[in-house]
Amino acid sequence: MRVAIIGAGLGGLAAAAELAHRGYEVHLFEAASSPGGKARRVAAGDRMVSAGPTVLTMRWVFEALFDALGERLSDHVQLTQSEILARHAWSDGSTLDLFADPAASEAAIAAFAGGDEAARFRAFSTRAERIYARLAPVFIEAQKPGLLDAARGVGPSLGALTDLAPWDSLWSALTRELRDPRLRQLFGRYATYVGGSPFASPALLMLIWHVEASGVWRIEGGIPALAQALARIAELRGARIQYDMPVDEVIADGGRATGVRLANGQPILADAVVFNGDPSALGTGLLGEAARQATRPTPPAKRSHSALTFTALGRPSGFPLAHHTVFFSDDYAAEFDALRRGRLPPEPTTYLCAEDRALTHAGAEPLFAIINAPATGDTRPLPHEEIDRCLMNMHRLIRRCGTELALVPQTMTVTAPQDYARMFPASGGALYGMSPHGAMAGLKRPGAQSRLPGLYMAGGAVHPGAGVPMATLSGRLAATALMADRALTCRSRPAAMPGGISTASRQTANAPSRSSSSLARSSRPTTHGADA
Repeated sequence: MRVAIIGAGLGGLAAAAELAHRGYEVHLFEAASSPGGKARRVAAGDRMVSAGPTVLTMRWVFEALFDALGERLSDHVQLTQSEILARHAWSDGSTLDLFADPAASEAAIAAFAGGDEAARFRAFSTRAERIYARLAPVFIEAQKPGLLDAARGVGPSLGALTDLAPWDSLWSALTRELRDPRLRQLFGRYATYVGGSPFASPALLMLIWHVEASGVWRIEGGIPALAQALARIAELRGARIQYDMPVDEVIADGGRATGVRLANGQPILADAVVFNGDPSALGTGLLGEAARQATRPTPPAKRSHSALTFTALGRPSGFPLAHHTVFFSDDYAAEFDALRRGRLPPEPTTYLCAEDRALTHAGAEPLFAIINAPATGDTRPLPHEEIDRCLMNMHRLIRRCGTELALVPQTMTVTAPQDYARMFPASGGALYGMSPHGAMAGLKRPGAQSRLPGLYMAGGAVHPGAGVPMATLSGRLAATALMADRALTCRSRPAAMPGGISTASRQTANAPSRSSSSLARSSRPTTHGADA
């Protein structure tokens, strides 16, 4: 069976590797010159700087995937666990590090905001863990969870309903959980991990803190190195990957997808197609009229946030940077109000990645900064004056927080929402698909199976959501759905019915899962367990 895959983001690569490993003839077409999608590198002088996702969480997702491919993650990428999860700074001079060691984080918060607040932080962390435990089995690994799946996660317990608090925004929940406004700001930031505002995103997003507290790993070479490893494995299993090869159209015949047409006009016939990109590219007809029926496009008002980013070489001084450092604005509400109105924040909270901080270096070092921005790249491209003003205000904020950035001239590359909109068609620059705003937002994302038979979807804009682990899981879910449909059509010979994804449990996340090694050695897929 031949499968055509559009897009070599992590979702497309995971699908390609898994399908090729199972014996499918896989052809993957990528418009860019290298794999990774949003996990890209940008030139800064004589260096290449990672300009997308910067670290790995949910390591067990990747251990399980590589295990299913008959490989070990540690044989393909060099991982180092971060002792400091992130460093945080405010313009009043206060600073706070959070650590991989929960006791160290609690002690740091006690010194930062007092013993009572440390106790409240401990209760908040426990609640975040409970939310994750309730939702992961019924949500993350499900093909397309619905309201009944969410209800199973809640169960009959009033305590569970109180934990999830579907009526609450993340900010409202944090206001009750924590007294220190700086800590509310810090943990409210996790809504931006999926492109949302803490004032409009559901309280259950506090589970993201539990995910990060469970471990953060740096990869030598950055996340692009992970994408390259997956691409190598897929090719070793027989997949053919073509770069600089955009696709213009999904071909359909008899009411189902039957291949793709490349931008050079060449048709590639296939038994199934996997699209790893923003689903709106299908729903708006950018990939042809046949694919328009596959899914509905995301209305511009329902998009997640975009970003204003820059890469550069620089010489920071003053308050020392960690690998992850966040500089918080003085008025968080004003920041998200500006985004809601389609404007850049007047004083932007800034995430700064110093990717070589753990290394001994001389001279300038590579830096990558992220500022939240509206996803209006196709409807209202940001004027240069507004971008320049925002960057100037960013430098002022960082300076007030105690750090001076001396950037090397001619090494800075700025990427605005309109640039992301060009890189990821039909997204408007939204980096996380649909907005997470509203209690039911997580249930509204499209799943792997589109409305056009034979066409499947993967990537951070589809279920189970945004981020490197979720995008990777989406590729596995697409492969599973495709194989299940194929099994149903193969009545003329014995066929296995793939039941889902084999993953490691959170309790064994630090060791390679052996539960799926039998799956890798056998042609007969097995049903995954409940742990996510």
